Amino acid sequence: MKLFLITIFIGIASTYMGAQAIWHPSSGHVQIPIWPGSIPDARPATRPETTQQASNLVAGRPWTAVSNVSVPTLTVYSPTKMNTGAAIIVFPGGGYEILAIDLEGTEACDWLVTRGITCVLLKYRVPAQRSAPNWGAFPQSPMALEDAQRTIGLVRLHAAEWHINPRKVGVLGFSAGGHLVAALSTHFAVRLYKPIDAADKESCRPDFSIAIYPGHLSFDNKRLLLNPAVPVTRQTPPTFLLQNEDDHVDSINDSLAYYIALKNAGVPVEMHLFAQGGHAFGLRRTQFPATAWPQLVETWLQTIDMVRR
Repeated sequence: MKLFLITIFIGIASTYMGAQAIWHPSSGHVQIPIWPGSIPDARPATRPETTQQASNLVAGRPWTAVSNVSVPTLTVYSPTKMNTGAAIIVFPGGGYEILAIDLEGTEACDWLVTRGITCVLLKYRVPAQRSAPNWGAFPQSPMALEDAQRTIGLVRLHAAEWHINPRKVGVLGFSAGGHLVAALSTHFAVRLYKPIDAADKESCRPDFSIAIYPGHLSFDNKRLLLNPAVPVTRQTPPTFLLQNEDDHVDSINDSLAYYIALKNAGVPVEMHLFAQGGHAFGLRRTQFPATAWPQLVETWLQTIDMVRR
C-alpha cells in the first residue's frame, strides 16, 4: 500500500515552523476526550503531541499539522443560525502519520456550520512513526477506526444535547481520512473494541459518507479490484466521491475501485472526476474547478434528504 499525502509532504519534518504542544481549537470550543479511561490498543507515547505550521503553502496559505496523537479527542462546532439537524464528523488526512488539522479539519467545520450542519472534528490517533505491521491504517492498526466507531456512538448518544438528528449523522474525510470514511462505512456491525458504556450501544453506521481524494481503496489497479479490507455491502451508506485524475498521491484508481464496488452492491453513490487539481487542497479555492466541491456536496445532501432543498 502506498502512503497518503507523504508524497505531497516530502521533507515535511524539515519544513515545520513554530512547533507547539497539544493542538487546541479556537476560543469557544472545547476538546473532549473520546475514551473515559483506558484507551483500547493504546501505544506508549514515545513523543509528545506536537502542533506545527508547515512552510509549504496550499492556495497561498500555510497549514497546520498535528503529529504524535495518542489521546484522541472530538470538538463540536455548532451552527450559529439555522440548524438542519444534520451532523458530519470530519476526519483530516495526513497519511495516518499526521493530521492536517486546519486544511482538512477546522476549515471544513467553518463551512458546515454556515450551512446549518453540526461539525464534529475528530483528532484521531496517529503513530509517532510508521512501523509495519502496526501502521495507522486498518487492518494494520485498529486505532483510528476504533476512534471513529467510538465518536459516531458519542454523537448519537449526545444528539439531543447537541441538537442533532441521530438519523442524520455522516462522515467526511480527506485522503487518509477518506480511507477512514470507507473503513467506518464497511465496519460498523461489530466494534473493534470491547464496549465501554451507553455510547457503544448506539449504531456506528454513518447515515452518509463523503470521501475526498481517498486512498488505500484499490487492491489491483489494472483490474480496479477493491481492497478487501473495505468490504462493501448493500448496507454501506450512500457515498459521495471526489477525485482528480492528476492526483499523484492517491491514484484515481482508488476512487474508481470503490465506486465500482458501491455501484455493484446497489449503494447510492455519486462520483465527480476532474482532470486537474492534484491532492490535498481541502476547501481552499484555486483555479481548478474541483476546488468548488463543497457546493456539489451541498446539492448531494439535498438529494439524499439529509438537508432541506
